[in-house]
Amino acid sequence: MIERRSASLDRVFHALADPTRRAMLRRLAKSEQNIGELAAPFKMTFAAASKHVKVLERARLVRRRIAGRSHFCRLAPAPLAAADQWLRFYARFWTDQLDALDAVLRAEDAEAAISVGKKVISIGKTKSNS
Repeated sequence: MIERRSASLDRVFHALADPTRRAMLRRLAKSEQNIGELAAPFKMTFAAASKHVKVLERARLVRRRIAGRSHFCRLAPAPLAAADQWLRFYARFWTDQLDALDAVLRAEDAEAAISVGKKVISIGKTKSNS
C-alpha cells in the first residue's frame, strides 16, 4: 500500500516538475480545454502538448474526454490534495524554524531597546549634573 502511494506521489511531483504542465493545470483549473487550446500559449505542436497531457494523466491530475476528433481535458484535483498533505507534514519544520528566528529577533530588539533606554537615562543624568 505504501509503495503504491509513493509511486502515485512520485508521478504527481514528476508532472508538477515541468513549468509547462503546471501552466496547463492552471488553465484547466479555470475550465475544460481541448489539447489544441492547451498547446496554443506555448506555440507547441499538438503532439508535444499531447505528451504533456499524457504525463498529467499518468499522475491522474487530468481526465480526458473524447468527442469526435476532439480531446477535452479537465482538472482532477484529488492527487494534488495528496501532494499537499505530504508537503504539510514538512511545513512544520519551516514553521518551527521561523518561530525560532522570530523569538531571537524579538529578544535582540528588546535588548537593543533596553540598551538605548539606559543610554538616554545616563545622558540625562550627565546633563543635569553639569
